[in-house]
Amino acid sequence: MIQSGPPNPLPRHWSWWEDGAHDGVTNMAIDEALLATVRPGAGTWRWYAWSAPTVSFGRNERIAGRLAPAQLAASGLGAVRRPTGGRALLHHRELTYCVTMPLAAHLSWRVAYDAVNRVLRDALRTTGVPVQLAADGGPVSPDGPVCFDRPAAGELTVGGRKLVGSAVWRHGGAYLQHGSILLHDDQHLLQAISPSAAPTPAAATLTECRPDVDEEALGQRVRGAVHDTLQTRAEVQLRHERLDDDWPGLVASHRRHFSDPAWLWRR
Repeated sequence: MIQSGPPNPLPRHWSWWEDGAHDGVTNMAIDEALLATVRPGAGTWRWYAWSAPTVSFGRNERIAGRLAPAQLAASGLGAVRRPTGGRALLHHRELTYCVTMPLAAHLSWRVAYDAVNRVLRDALRTTGVPVQLAADGGPVSPDGPVCFDRPAAGELTVGGRKLVGSAVWRHGGAYLQHGSILLHDDQHLLQAISPSAAPTPAAATLTECRPDVDEEALGQRVRGAVHDTLQTRAEVQLRHERLDDDWPGLVASHRRHFSDPAWLWRR
């Protein structure tokens, strides 16, 4: 008997968006607006950067007792709480992506997660980065060490160290995945806002894997490799701007949500 492979949840049409640098609130507002406007058969792959070093907390991560607003203000770091799950990480010198796409009700979020990570794995390997998918080590609690402390099952690693931190959220028939691909390991900066936390183990980085390539060129190579890999699976069209008239207002409404201290400090 011929065994069928895993279901392929990736849509056939993709919008490719290489965005610029924004503050944390704006980045999360754009991503949640993309989630709110997911259409059947179409996904969006957005790349972006951060206008200042910013720590992001997972949607359900408990930070009460681990740090206080005064510590965060004194650190000089920005802060935002993501719409996705997972644990705290520091966004600075990295390549950040957001994937939004439809996901049928009968499919697990894990099917989408694995499909996106396989695209990233295949793309990174073409750039000379010896990346692997982490073996199943069980779920990682949102209440605990920081994101790059250890990989969760299915995350991307090099030599057993996490290279890509991933987080997901599903809302109805729409799926959102965040990912941070480290160019440099700046996660030790989290000690400034949580001095009682244990030191973060060293993470893998793109510049460590490919020291022979200029950092800017390396980022371009990785984005290009992901684009080309995705294009082998679907139709990919460059996105210059959002065309719907309601887009600025939609982003603004989500900015109000993510800028609310009650959301940032809710747990």
